[in-house]
Amino acid sequence: MSREIILIMIAVIWTLPWKGFALWKSARRGDSIWFIILLLVNTLAILEILYIFIFSEKKDAKNFPLK
Repeated sequence: MSREIILIMIAVIWTLPWKGFALWKSARRGDSIWFIILLLVNTLAILEILYIFIFSEKKDAKNFPLK
């Protein structure tokens, strides 16, 4: 196999779980705009990781304040 194919395979293996989890989380939360963006834009999981750990947490914190 050529080096390019191996790099593409590694990128796909890295990206798919992150994309799947981010899409699942955005769908469960009803974030339709995020779902569309995550579905269409491929950033080698950078955007997906940011959504999972940063953007989706902000909304959760507003909905569930500590008492």
